[in-house]
Amino acid sequence: MIKMNMNKSSETAICDLGFNDKQEAIQPSALKKAITFRRRSSAASTCSFSSACFTATSDDEDVSPREKKQRNSSGNSDFCVKNVESQHTFGRREIDIAEQEMPGIMALRKRASEDKPLRQAKIVGCTHINAQTAVLIETLIELGAEVRWAACNIYSTQNAVAAALAESNVPIFAWRGETEEEFWWCLDKCVNIDGWQPNLILDNGGDATHLMWKKYTDAFRGIKGIVEESVTGVHRLYQLSKTGKLTVPAINVNDSVTRTKFDNFYSCKESILDSIKRSTDIMFGGKQVLICGYGEVGKGCANAFKGQGCVVYVAEIDPICALQACMDGFRVVKLNEVIRTVDIVVTATGNKNVVVREHMDRMKNGCIVCNMGHSNMEIDINSIHTPELTWEHVRSQVDHVIWPDGKMIILLAEGRLANLSCSVIPSFVVSVAAATQALALIELYNAPQGRYKYDVYLLPKKMDEYVAILHLPTFDAHLTELTDEQAKYLGLNKSGPFKPNYYR
Repeated sequence: MIKMNMNKSSETAICDLGFNDKQEAIQPSALKKAITFRRRSSAASTCSFSSACFTATSDDEDVSPREKKQRNSSGNSDFCVKNVESQHTFGRREIDIAEQEMPGIMALRKRASEDKPLRQAKIVGCTHINAQTAVLIETLIELGAEVRWAACNIYSTQNAVAAALAESNVPIFAWRGETEEEFWWCLDKCVNIDGWQPNLILDNGGDATHLMWKKYTDAFRGIKGIVEESVTGVHRLYQLSKTGKLTVPAINVNDSVTRTKFDNFYSCKESILDSIKRSTDIMFGGKQVLICGYGEVGKGCANAFKGQGCVVYVAEIDPICALQACMDGFRVVKLNEVIRTVDIVVTATGNKNVVVREHMDRMKNGCIVCNMGHSNMEIDINSIHTPELTWEHVRSQVDHVIWPDGKMIILLAEGRLANLSCSVIPSFVVSVAAATQALALIELYNAPQGRYKYDVYLLPKKMDEYVAILHLPTFDAHLTELTDEQAKYLGLNKSGPFKPNYYR
């Protein structure tokens, strides 16, 4: 079992993300029926090769899983998924495949399974539901935890994988194409159950934290810790901490080195191309692309498009990131300078209203608009749900929005995460992120009383380095060891950590 001290994170700027009043993309009532149809039709497969969009076709395709009574082969009914009976076999194969490409989390499962460091832990999870997440969920169970799980994104759930987890008696409440109301119902089913009191939260975006903090105040006080893996969720935690309203300790794994340098960069570098190619069949060579935000996600996306022969522009507010973009060979511009000519617009900021109606009015015909940041508010979708614009749902996660003059833009996943909604993500980099999440949960659960105060902590470098070590054998990599003299000269322990806690 690994126990490490956490250093208090430095204070970050607080932005208004509306934690006290959760913001969701509420559609005009006249469009609700059409939107619901569009969301449910999103369950249809975009292609026969993508597990991310696999769903079986049946006569009750339009029936919400909430309206169906399902039991798995063990007679258990504590779940709500699309179709457990017809899809669980396919989903189990997908999980088995993911395990082969996730060496770090599987090594952690093997090393810690006997000690059961999460024995009697009760974890509420709100993350993307895919084959890679299923490997993490089953690892936590193997380490002794009880879990209840919901999806953090209404479009990213792999129905077959959810069915496989339900068949394995995991209480999971998620399906692809949930409505906003169904999303909160699923999350509530994970939190509000007689005889089961959660003591840990694994969150992606802060929704589970928000629900418990606002609706189940007493239960929230019993939480031993929160592990958050997204920019949006981390900002909300810092916001609570700043105002003195955070009553449990939290670990920010989003800003861990292993996540930012591997999951955010390498994963997005590969999956952005896959997402757009699957959705639009576009050829990238020669296209003009605007990347909004040059953090690790934006860097990965920009490098991917550059490698395909695209002309890449970057929009940034941070002068340091802007200078990095310039040194990497990208022209830094304002949106309004290039919005009329670019072929693809990608948001990757975690902010709200980055691309608004004014920008979309000026886009060229056929411009592709998508989001790679966590928040679904980066693209102002509400502003284009107006009577004068026509929406055509052309394939799963792809809408044509048509202006009165005939101009059309191509919107992916209604502004939600493109890579998780329109394609799949590399299992290997998810293994890195999953290992950091598992270790953070272990640390919070086993920490002696008083080690962590009601604040947000960063993942220590020792833990980051341990995650990297778990993955090195895959590449037959052999680390060089410091001599005693070298270690003394550098003032380091021979076994690490090799970087200070402030290193990012």
